[in-house]
Amino acid sequence: MDKQLVFFIVKKYLKFDKTNPFISIIALLAFTGVAIGVMVLMIAMAIMNGTQKEFENKLFAMNYPITIYPILEPYADQNIILQLEQRFPNMTFAPFVSTQAILQNNSAIGGAMVFGVDFKKETKINEVLSKAIAGQNIQNFEMVIGESLFDDLGILSNQKITAHFTSNSPTALSAAPKLKRFFVQKTFKSGLQAYDKSFAYTDLDSLRAIMELESNQITAIHVGCQNPKNEISKLNQFVKDYNLSAVGWWEQNGNFFSAMELEKKALFVVLMLIILIASLNIISSLLMSVMSRRKEIALLLSLGASKTDVHAIFFYLGLIIGFGGVIFGIVLGFSGILALDVFDIISLPADVYGTSKLPLDLSIFDFLSIVIGASFIVFVSSYYPAKKATKIDVLNVLRNE
Repeated sequence: MDKQLVFFIVKKYLKFDKTNPFISIIALLAFTGVAIGVMVLMIAMAIMNGTQKEFENKLFAMNYPITIYPILEPYADQNIILQLEQRFPNMTFAPFVSTQAILQNNSAIGGAMVFGVDFKKETKINEVLSKAIAGQNIQNFEMVIGESLFDDLGILSNQKITAHFTSNSPTALSAAPKLKRFFVQKTFKSGLQAYDKSFAYTDLDSLRAIMELESNQITAIHVGCQNPKNEISKLNQFVKDYNLSAVGWWEQNGNFFSAMELEKKALFVVLMLIILIASLNIISSLLMSVMSRRKEIALLLSLGASKTDVHAIFFYLGLIIGFGGVIFGIVLGFSGILALDVFDIISLPADVYGTSKLPLDLSIFDFLSIVIGASFIVFVSSYYPAKKATKIDVLNVLRNE
């Protein structure tokens, strides 16, 4: 292949053709379409990734990395924690008791899942709760509830509320739900309404006394660790002998993240079609260029240029248009992500999404998938017209044109 000849003609064909401007306009549209497609795809993937990570962080904070549950019995033995701490010194174990309750303040009522926890251990795992109490010591029959639940009940600071528990206590005539008054000391804000409207925390011994449990009985154990997906198998190996089972936060919310991952893949395919449609303009531009330059191609072949040279001319022409669009789209994509991150262009309702700022996070895998996918489409779109250029009948073209 004569590279000097090929690149000389490619450079000539890239210039605006005044005699046939429509070819140059279509090539420009192809360049713009590919660039816009790559830009939109990058920004969309960054938003999807950012949103997924934002929800993941919120769910991680309130769901805990790993939770150990009893398998056969309704309650576990708290003494197992000593053995767990000895076996896994790099993990944090926080026992808890949980039950459902109705919280009442005057005429306002709201349902809640009440957790009785050891606050010293629990705050080492739950950052939301740790920030809420800020080192304050929560006493017996004091409560920490979500901000949304606090507002719904119309509670004032340090006000007592009544908790109606699901277990019954016998009276002279019948069984009635257990009632207990709690001081609301603090509120927490996780960023997700589902938790802020339904979670409440109190002292472990207080809730055990209300539920009439023994001093060593617990519902389950929250576990804090750096690499829960790597550690859970080791933890399960150890606790299975005690009729316990360790469950990761990703297993508890598997359907949610599977749905988000499926939505992300579907969006990637749909937006990749934008690049595919733009690439059709590359095919159209190159085919029109081949048809309008049949005489020039025939002359090149008759003067000694090989079919490989002709193929390379139009193939490189398509690659330059396509890859130029890809590179320009990458620049536009990063510029758009930076602009959305720095400037408050799109504002979100914090009470719905947990953040007022648009979450953005373009992963390396997604970026490479976009570049590779767009490059493949450009490569294929450039190949067919270049192949078509080599099929010209030199004798017929020179005789007739």
